[in-house]
Amino acid sequence: MERELGKELVLDELFDLTLYKRMREIVSDDLKPLFDELIPTETKHLKFWQDFFSIKLDRLDFRRTMKLAVLTMVARLFGSLGTHLVIEAIEVYGVRKYIAVWEKYKGTPMGEAVRKVLEDEFQHEDDIVSSASERLIHPERVRDIFLGLNDGLVEILGAVSGFFAALSSIPAVIAASAAVAVAGSISMAAGAFGALNSEKEVERVESAKREFIEGKPAEVTTRSTSATESAIIVGVSYFFGALVPVLPVLLGAKNIFWSLGFAAAVMLFISTVIAFLSGMKMRRRILTNLVILLIAVGVTYAVGLLSRSVFGISI
Repeated sequence: MERELGKELVLDELFDLTLYKRMREIVSDDLKPLFDELIPTETKHLKFWQDFFSIKLDRLDFRRTMKLAVLTMVARLFGSLGTHLVIEAIEVYGVRKYIAVWEKYKGTPMGEAVRKVLEDEFQHEDDIVSSASERLIHPERVRDIFLGLNDGLVEILGAVSGFFAALSSIPAVIAASAAVAVAGSISMAAGAFGALNSEKEVERVESAKREFIEGKPAEVTTRSTSATESAIIVGVSYFFGALVPVLPVLLGAKNIFWSLGFAAAVMLFISTVIAFLSGMKMRRRILTNLVILLIAVGVTYAVGLLSRSVFGISI
């Protein structure tokens, strides 16, 4: 078990070092100093973990090689924005990974050595990345985008499935799906706006109460997104997610299978991207969302068939 952990850590550090070297070759001159600081730090960390676990690896495995190619392509296509998103996402992954390492080794004879390198990982790299640009990955934005896309895709796929079972007219399926998508996006935006405003009001009251009791100004929690911005992100994301299962119908699909296949492919992509940006476990997130898709389609299709049978719908 420890050997496997060591191999993963060494390969991850080798991946980060290789990625930073590769990206330095393609970024603009104003970003090169960022990598000139990251590369020596990553080189030191790689050597530490190689010595710590007595594992010497100098080649990436297939999965990390493919990941390297994809992230390098993102940096090429999106320039400075893509570069900062990639290195911030790598940082998020690093934090989650090294917290697990610390939990394993704290209190052991090797704990102090691990603490020193983790402090370097957390503090030095974060200072370098944060000083280079304003943080681009905000947890609230990740949450809002995922919430909107995920709900829009799943709910409208379920609606399309039910409409295919209940309705015999493709134009009727499209019209009903479009109505549900628009109503759903407005409802989600309004819900996000109301929820965040309510949360802020509760925090304001609690802050005032603490200030009265303690006799000094209470610390105010700052957020990266306003209620309006959050509502817009959720609503727009929901609508784009809702377009996914409807698009195959617009292009001539006559049954639910094309919508299901397209939705599953897009869900796979969305889950992978969001998991990468937020540090989630990809396999669990992808599997969970695909299972939810299948349940939504199965249940709503059954409801549509039942409705058609009971109410005699002939549209």
